[in-house]
Amino acid sequence: MLVRTPAELGAVLRDRRKKLKLDQSTFAKRIGVSRQWVIEVEHGHARAELGLILRALDALDIRLDAGTEQAPARGATRQAVDINAIVAKARKKKA
Repeated sequence: MLVRTPAELGAVLRDRRKKLKLDQSTFAKRIGVSRQWVIEVEHGHARAELGLILRALDALDIRLDAGTEQAPARGATRQAVDINAIVAKARKKKA
């Protein structure tokens, strides 16, 4: 699914949370935020901290695809961005 707005992302999070039968309080505790934060994000709050959004996606087993929309050149195959490699590389730099 292509998510283009904070409201769409909030809807995806809410839908997945409900499918996993998690109430907002339990979900909030799982990712270390307040229930109010969950409510705001699910309603499309545009200024939510990226790190917390990523933590929420991870807790709900939602995959983030950071690919581009550009069509590949003729004869080329489309390459996906390996977010795990990017995160691992960033962690090595911090260490």
